[in-house]
Amino acid sequence: MDQALKDLGDYIAAAMPHDVIRSEGVCGELIVVARAAAIVEVLTFLRNDSNCQFKVLVDVCGVDYPQREPRFDVVYNLLSMTQNQRIRVKVMVDEDTPVPTAIPVFSAAGWFEREAWDMYGIMFSNHPDLRRILTDYGFEGHPLRKDFPLTGRVEVRYDEAQKRVVYDPVELTQDFRTFDFLSPWEGMNKVLPGDEKATGEDDTPEESAP
Repeated sequence: MDQALKDLGDYIAAAMPHDVIRSEGVCGELIVVARAAAIVEVLTFLRNDSNCQFKVLVDVCGVDYPQREPRFDVVYNLLSMTQNQRIRVKVMVDEDTPVPTAIPVFSAAGWFEREAWDMYGIMFSNHPDLRRILTDYGFEGHPLRKDFPLTGRVEVRYDEAQKRVVYDPVELTQDFRTFDFLSPWEGMNKVLPGDEKATGEDDTPEESAP
C-alpha cells in the first residue's frame, strides 16, 4: 500500500476513534474495519469529508466464515472519483444481529442489501423492502453460505397435471464424477463426421473401380 492510502487510513481512524476498529493495507488496497452499529456514521463521514469524498457505492456483499464468531463480514466497496481512490469498509456480524441499512447514505445499497440477505441471510435493520431478489419467494436457505448443500434441497419443475410450478426433493440422476486423472473417460465412442482424419480412421468406403 502506498503512503497516500496509509495516511488516509490513519486520518479516518483518528477522525472516528470510537467507530473505526482499525485500518490496514491488503494487496495495495485500503481496508477499514468498523463497528457494525456505526456503519451509517462511518459511511456518511467517508462520503462527506473533504479529504475522502467517497461518493460512489460500488458494491455491498457478504462473506461467510462458519468457524468464526461472529460469522459474517459485510463489505462495502467505495470509490472517490474526485480523489481517484478506492476503499473497502468491513463490519463483522452474527446471524441474529442486523446491520443498519446504508440506504440513507447511498440509495443504491437497497438492492445490494437484498442480495446479501438472499444469499447469506444477513439482516439489515430499517430496510424498506428486505426480501429475496435472486431466488424464488418460496426458496429455503441461503445459497452462498458455506454449509448450504451443493445440490440444493429442492428442484423446481412444472407439473402439467396441477398446471403450476412445484418443488420436489432433489434426486440426482447421476453421481458426481471423481476426476483422478487416471480413470478413462467413459463418453461417446462414435466418430463424428470430419473427425476420422484426426484419428486416422475413415468410415467412408472407397468406391471400387468398375
